[in-house]
Order: sequence, then structure tokens, then C-alpha cells
Amino acid sequence: MEEFRTIKRLPPYVFQQVNELKMRLRRAGEDIIDLGMGNPDIPTPEHIVEKVIAATRDPRNHRYSASAGIPKLREAFANWWKRRYDVDLDPEKEVVATMGAKDGLAHLVLATMGPGDVVFVPSPSYPIHPYSVVIAGADLRHVPISPDHDFFEDLKNACRLTWPLPKMLIISFPHNPTTMVVDREFFERIVEFALEYKIMVVHDFAYADLTFDGYVAPSFLSVPGAKEVGVEMFSMSKSYSMAGWRVGCAAGNPKMIEALRRLKSYIDYGIFQPIQIAAIIALNSDQDCVRAICEEYQDRRDALCSGLNDCGWEVPPPKGTMFVWARIPEPYRHLGSLEFSKLLTEHAKVAVSPGIGFGPHGDEHVRFALVENRLRTRQAIRGIRQFLAEGKGLKEAVPRVARSVAL
Repeated sequence: MEEFRTIKRLPPYVFQQVNELKMRLRRAGEDIIDLGMGNPDIPTPEHIVEKVIAATRDPRNHRYSASAGIPKLREAFANWWKRRYDVDLDPEKEVVATMGAKDGLAHLVLATMGPGDVVFVPSPSYPIHPYSVVIAGADLRHVPISPDHDFFEDLKNACRLTWPLPKMLIISFPHNPTTMVVDREFFERIVEFALEYKIMVVHDFAYADLTFDGYVAPSFLSVPGAKEVGVEMFSMSKSYSMAGWRVGCAAGNPKMIEALRRLKSYIDYGIFQPIQIAAIIALNSDQDCVRAICEEYQDRRDALCSGLNDCGWEVPPPKGTMFVWARIPEPYRHLGSLEFSKLLTEHAKVAVSPGIGFGPHGDEHVRFALVENRLRTRQAIRGIRQFLAEGKGLKEAVPRVARSVAL
């Protein structure tokens, strides 16, 4: 059988190498603390669970639902933006419910981009951001993002060096994996850039509520002109700890929303209706549960960052997301993130995500996910402290240059 063109364009899954090592060690009886995948472990709030159980008992909810989301769910999302950011949205024309932000973003890119279209994506980035472009058959261009780079200068330089000019920019703040946060002025400049170059913008706002130390993440849609150029994706996975429920939405530019709505009408019959009903309750009821979830992540962040810094691994505490983005300690940096992640798994008994899995500009870092309680986090720190103190694996590890040839 011939190779499939789209699948051939997707690179090997770098994270799988760490996962395989983790599973092999666990089968051998090792207790590996997994801080790799950002899979929320905090239970979904009880009032949301109770609602989905009640709605599931009603046989009327067992039928096909609406692909774009039932009207009251779209209204609840529109009201969420209005309450939080004073953004006015038409639930009929400017909101579509999606099976999580990941599904919505991938299908939006598929609906709007195609062969010959150029899309700018920051590097490093959450994998679906660049690979949605690959799946759509469009052309991907990486733009570096880090505190050491002027993102807007790099955007303009990329435009000068790219032909045809890009049609879309995909961004996400608070940012996964780097945890970077931005202010409202940043989005004002994004809108100016998009209007000047006639570029669509997709902002993944999955970590809207997971912010710390008094920082409040601004909404892209709250900036004048934003709806003229783009959409914002929101997910209930983190804010409400509803990761496995797969519910989110896209909101903003009506033309882009209509393209997503039309594509989805060919692909799915919508989210299971009891889940949509429970999501309405989550969005419209008291938000104390969201604040409690955020406080739990902040507690875990504090435990992890203070522990790493006590070990001599300097890691600034992030102001947003459920991750910690840590530059590899200097003695190990030449190995690259994949080999270093393997060493941590084998010797410290802690699994993390190698930065190279998020793009070429991530290879000097690893990402910790805040998915274990404070007790397990302290256990992870003890393993890391011993690993760094003894310099385990330095002599045996394969340097980055040799590894890159193998990949």
C-alpha cells in the first residue's frame, strides 16, 4: 500500500520515546512520577457531575445533538465573554461549540487553509498549532517566541522573507509550553499587524483562568477590531477540570465561525447533549470552583518551583498555565531535551516533556505539568535533587548532535 501523504508530513512523535521508557520502568516495578502530559487530575466539581448524571437519565438527550452546539450552550459561552471581558457576541453567528479547543482549532484551520496558504505559528508551541497547518496541507512558518526575542519584529521579518504573504497567525496566551503571558497592549499590536497584512488570527485561550500572583489574562476579543480579523478558542478542560468531557468553543469573526460551523456539519453531530447541559450549568453557576482549581495549581506551582530552585535548578515561577517551563541545567544542556528527559525518567524517576517536541526553538528546555499533588511533587524534587547532585548519566548520554541524526 502507498504511503499516506498527510501522515507522511507529520513528524515522529518525540514524546513517545519518553513514554515508552516510563512504561518500561513501571513494568519493572519503578515508581515513576509522571509530570509529562498536561492531563488534569483534579476532579470535575460535583455540581457539574450531578447535572450530567441527571441529564443522562433523560432519554430525550440520547439522540443526535446540534453540531454547532445547542442554543443555550452558545448563549452561555457568549455570556461568559460578556461577564468576564465585556465582549458582545452573537450566539447564532459568532459562537460555535467544539469538542475541546484542540478539535475546534484543527477543524478551523482545515476549513480555512489549504495548499499554498502560509500560516505563522510561534516556536515552541503546543503541537496541534503547527500540525493543524500540516494536516490542512498548508505551509507552516515558525516564528521564535521567547523573552529574548521581539516577537513583533520577528513577525515583520518573517513577512519580508515570505512569499506569498501569510494568511493566518496562530497564537496562545497564557502560552503552552513557555508559560509566557501578555498584556492587552500585546493584543492591540496583534490586531494592528493583522489589519496591516490582512492576516486571520486564531487565539487559543485554553488557560484563561489559570493565572497566578494577581495576573489576569486579557481576552484577544476584548480589543477593538479583533472580531474583524480573528477568533478566540476557549476550553473547559482546565478552568472546570473537564478535560475528558471534551467541550469548548470558538468565538469571534462571523465568516471564520461560519466556515467552522459548515465543516463541522459534515463531520459530527455535536457533543453528547448531557455534557452540553452540564457545561451550561458550569458556565452560568457560581465560579468558586474555578477559583479553587486555580489555587490548587498555584500551590503545586509553588511547591515545584521552590523545590527546583532549592536544588540549584533556577526556574522562575510562571504567572499562568498548568506548566513550568525549565531551561535545562548547564552541565546537561548540550545533550538536548530528549536525552535529558530520558535521564530524568531513568535516574530521578520523574517523567517530563522534552522541549524539542514543541518545536525547534524548545530544545534547551523541558516542560513540567502540574498534575501531581504537593506530596508527590516533593517526592519528585527529592529524586531530581539526588540526580543533579550525583551527575548521573552525563558520561553515558548521547549528545544532541548524534541524536539529531538518528531522528
